[in-house]
Amino acid sequence: MQRAANRSAVLLTAALPTAAHAAGGVDQQIATAFQPIADAVAGFVFAAVQIGSASVPWILFWLITAGIFCTLYFRFINVRGMAQGMRIIRGDYEDPNHSGDTTHFQALATALSGTVGLGNIAGVAVAVTVGGPGAALWMIIAAFLGMATKFCECTLAVKYRHERPDGSVSGGPMYYLSRGIAANYPALAPLGRALGFSFAVLCVFGTIGSGNFFQVNNAYQQVLLITGGEHSMLAGRAWLFGVGMALATGAVVLGGIGRIAKVTDKLVPLMAAVYLLAGLIVIGVNAEHITDAITQIVVGAFSPEGVQGGMIGVLLQGFRRAAFSNEAGIGSAPIAHASVRTSEPMTEGLVALWEPFIDTVIICTMTALVIVISGAATIDPSAQGVALTSVAFGTVMPWFPYVLAFVVLLFAYSTMISYCYYGTKAANYLFGETPLVDICYKLFFLSATVVGVTMDLEQLVDFADSIYFLMAVPNVIGLYLLAPVVRREMKSYFQRLERGEIRRTREAPEHLIGSP
Repeated sequence: MQRAANRSAVLLTAALPTAAHAAGGVDQQIATAFQPIADAVAGFVFAAVQIGSASVPWILFWLITAGIFCTLYFRFINVRGMAQGMRIIRGDYEDPNHSGDTTHFQALATALSGTVGLGNIAGVAVAVTVGGPGAALWMIIAAFLGMATKFCECTLAVKYRHERPDGSVSGGPMYYLSRGIAANYPALAPLGRALGFSFAVLCVFGTIGSGNFFQVNNAYQQVLLITGGEHSMLAGRAWLFGVGMALATGAVVLGGIGRIAKVTDKLVPLMAAVYLLAGLIVIGVNAEHITDAITQIVVGAFSPEGVQGGMIGVLLQGFRRAAFSNEAGIGSAPIAHASVRTSEPMTEGLVALWEPFIDTVIICTMTALVIVISGAATIDPSAQGVALTSVAFGTVMPWFPYVLAFVVLLFAYSTMISYCYYGTKAANYLFGETPLVDICYKLFFLSATVVGVTMDLEQLVDFADSIYFLMAVPNVIGLYLLAPVVRREMKSYFQRLERGEIRRTREAPEHLIGSP
């Protein structure tokens, strides 16, 4: 698979804005100077291995293998732990006296606000377009494996987080890589510190590309479309949109994790509900085609025909989109999950099981089903990414591009909030947990919002996104080394739960979902 074709199809299909790029000049010079670096890094990260006539990036194998390992090693916790995870999410075991900054529901909402983004709308459309309807089934299977990976990394994020005297916390892979490996493998302590440091450096810069440039560019494009395209007041004024997004994001992130959690625990359910309701309307109108659509998805997943070498190509498209959507194994979401108020690391691992399920199994599957059932690819063969999803919804609701613009804006906004938090915590790990470091990184992130939306940054986004997926390398090494720790925690937790030593505390009003 050629790098340029793959990256433009998978990550940039939703089209970066072009109205603001007419001037060229400095923008073009930056792009030209940066291209060799971007090509080198992306060429390494997305270097492909050949399977028959299909090729797949090695980084995808890295993530899939981790999911298979965690699923088997933890004895299908992605099935066994779901019910207990839901009890924890709804507040049955909340205790406001424990260290931490958020409830279980708020930690999950913050993590979901980072994973539920434009990939759920544009990325799924790419998978179905390139891999056929069968790619949707492989997305679900990949999400199932990713649930076990999230369980492992989020349990470790809580167990090895840094707790300050005032009860506030910081956590994530950089902490469990350095502290966890040193505690369990003293001889490997230097390796743990090196892995933690490399993850933090990659996180600082990687979150800018995936969580800022990609989000704000796609949101601008959709808003530009519904406000008149080249005749829009925003045409040629992308910077104005960037300033607005920066101010809106800054209003939340400058308030710290407390304000972020209060916003995301309301925003995530709202944006998911709006999108799912619209999807159910389309499916309801096309109810007579549901059986045929499901048949296309199941049969297409195992069809010997299709793109990129038949079934292998369809499988790879589904797994690639699921990995890029729910980010299991990347290590970003554990930073949010580490903020939870709990004394039991296992509780947040069980909560995290629901993240890939909601993100991929529910929301991404809804997108795929709407595209297949509406026949959008046949109606407009040239439509891709967000445009294809818009065509699918437009078959029932001609006014839906306005709703979609609203949803895209919410998805982009929520992702930017969470990724700014992730980058801030990585910067804190590298340079110290001081107000100066905190504000400097946040201002850097917000400034990037304005710069990113006004420039043609395909190469820069490619580079930053490559760095983002490189985060999976040190993170997954840590998961393999520390998996025995998680299994001991799991065995102890369920034994104590069975003996009644872990009691519910839901009766008190403050333990209701979303309470501060």
